[in-house]
Amino acid sequence: MTKPALPFAEFVALIAVMFAMVAFGIDAMLPAFPEIARDLGLTDANQAQLVITTFFLGTGIGQLIMGPLSDALGRKTVILGGLLIYMAGCVMAIYVGSLEWLLAARFIQGVGVSAPRTVAMALIRDLYSGRPMARVMSLAMTLFVLVPAISPLMGQWIMTTFGWRSIFVAFILFAIIGFLWLGLRQPETHPVELRQPMRLKPYFVAMREVAMNRVVMTYTLAMSLSYGALFAYLSSAQQLYVETYNAGTSFPLYFAGIAIISGGSGVLNSLVVMRIGMRSLATLAYFVMLIASILFALTLYLWDIPLETAFYLFLLFSVISFFVPGLTFGNLNALAMEPMGHIAGMASAVMGAVSTLLGVLIAVPIGLAYDGSPMPLLIGFSVCSAMSLTLMLSNPKDA
Repeated sequence: MTKPALPFAEFVALIAVMFAMVAFGIDAMLPAFPEIARDLGLTDANQAQLVITTFFLGTGIGQLIMGPLSDALGRKTVILGGLLIYMAGCVMAIYVGSLEWLLAARFIQGVGVSAPRTVAMALIRDLYSGRPMARVMSLAMTLFVLVPAISPLMGQWIMTTFGWRSIFVAFILFAIIGFLWLGLRQPETHPVELRQPMRLKPYFVAMREVAMNRVVMTYTLAMSLSYGALFAYLSSAQQLYVETYNAGTSFPLYFAGIAIISGGSGVLNSLVVMRIGMRSLATLAYFVMLIASILFALTLYLWDIPLETAFYLFLLFSVISFFVPGLTFGNLNALAMEPMGHIAGMASAVMGAVSTLLGVLIAVPIGLAYDGSPMPLLIGFSVCSAMSLTLMLSNPKDA
């Protein structure tokens, strides 16, 4: 294990920026859905959701490439190369004239941004393991949450001032910050003597080792279900706030408030994870999410409550929906990565790809089922939370 070189606080902040590339690339686009639909002549407004899910699709596929590349070429080289691909996709998106080309640009962006998202995990594993690794990730997630908090507001301001295509310029500027910070400040954590050549046989051997490890795949499948529910929420968020609950241009403000409140989950996790354990904390979080989803769904189904009351309940549900990932994602990633230190890049790639791609497959039908009410989303959350909880309970070994 390599000795950390950056000060701990700066390293956590840098990792938060790497993680935030994905969040910024998603959340800043949410207020632009109506403008995209009008500008590109979409007949079905739900199609604008594909701008989000296609991005996730590229991220999932890209992780299978970027993770192994980082084992062969080093962490920094791959992250910096991925950011260049991401910026190229952003430039392409500025000039597209159809939904098909926009989705192609978003796919390229997803492939590029998969590098900082995936390889940053391996970079952490190079320096930390076990509960200290979970602490690093929890603190990074606490800083990371500031990005989704301000992204919709920033996206809405950019869109109303310069047009929705200018949002991609902001993506480029943010990527440049990450590029320079990582390139100038973070030393390489994967030395040459530990690198593995990029050959097909070792690639598939390592992939098989990850796939055959019951602990790794149990936690990865639990994350997949969580991602599916969260992706579905993000895809439907703009329509739910604006069309269902008449939030109008206040949507980004509500979203920011929810993100800021939910950011406390990372702080809470970092404070109690060393005492309670990663698995126990994540299991409890899934139980709370399941109960909240079922109760909200039953309330809407059994009683005819006023729209304003329903909106407040939806906001409470949203806070819980964003609070739970702070108690699960970092812990599950750390649990799954613990036995995979010798192939951290491949492990991170497979875990990230499987969880993202399955998450997209789960999210698309839930998002497209939007019918003017939150019921499809609530049913999706209930099913995903129940299955995640079952997976957590199937592995009694605590950590």
